[in-house]
Amino acid sequence: MRIVVKLFLVLAFLFSASAFASEKEILEAEANVAVKKFNANVIGGEDFLSQVKGYLVFPSVVRGGFVFGGEFGRGVLIINNQTEGYFNMVSGSVGLQIGVQKRAVLIAFVSQRALDSFLSTNGFTLGVDGSLNFANWGTSRDLSTAMLGRDVVVFAFDETGVMGGVSVDGSKITRINLD
Repeated sequence: MRIVVKLFLVLAFLFSASAFASEKEILEAEANVAVKKFNANVIGGEDFLSQVKGYLVFPSVVRGGFVFGGEFGRGVLIINNQTEGYFNMVSGSVGLQIGVQKRAVLIAFVSQRALDSFLSTNGFTLGVDGSLNFANWGTSRDLSTAMLGRDVVVFAFDETGVMGGVSVDGSKITRINLD
């Protein structure tokens, strides 16, 4: 009986410890895992991120729809290996679409001008702003010289689920306050 009580106390402590982790800590830990996956799966990814001015990491963006769809994720802005803020990515879409998908999204600010522009506004809209380049990057392509001359590059990776169809959408990214 004592073993059962001790086991119960240990399990209760382990589960309660995670309950005390703040939303910031959890989001930052998930973002770190996403960056490690990006670096491990994209040739030149780590070197590329070391050269950019900053990047947003959305470790879990969930997208789903049936004719009408939506997408949501929370992310972290990293500048000089430091967290500089937290952001939401939200979108709506309409069109021939069906399914549910989860993916990670990384938005790299290649130029200081692009990072400064992002920080001076209340975010931006993916799929609408003409300066954004969406890279559906495979693991066998090298980033070393591919992104020269671009201001912002968006990567989607670590996809699970199935989402098919054609839609018109744009993801709005805005700063949030996590306490």
